[in-house]
Amino acid sequence: MKIETEKKTVNKSAETLYNFLSDVQNFEKLMPENISKFEVLGDEKFLFALKGMPEIVLKMKEKQPHDKIVLGAASDKLPFTLTADIDSIAEDKSEAKLTFEGEFNAMMGMMIKGPITNFINTLTNNMDKAV
Repeated sequence: MKIETEKKTVNKSAETLYNFLSDVQNFEKLMPENISKFEVLGDEKFLFALKGMPEIVLKMKEKQPHDKIVLGAASDKLPFTLTADIDSIAEDKSEAKLTFEGEFNAMMGMMIKGPITNFINTLTNNMDKAV
């Protein structure tokens, strides 16, 4: 399953946005209002939970300075990645897009597609306010 957000223009440089997203503590500022738990577990790992959903632990998998950040599930039970692609469009303006990719059975895919789509859209939409 692959879910992508629309590109979101952020009134910050690609470097500023990249540095913000490289710090896992900052993801708390991007979370939707229905977050029930957020906990930093290390320099490159954090746990979060949304109301009515299980806790998810994400860890930093890959960093390409100023262009791309890949977070992945810390557990192999539900393997997925969340990728932030960042494009510079001016000195103080950039675009960001989030992509969720995971392998799930058809039933699980149907159950999580809506909530995951809403979740990553919220993260993307909150970037301009939080950075």
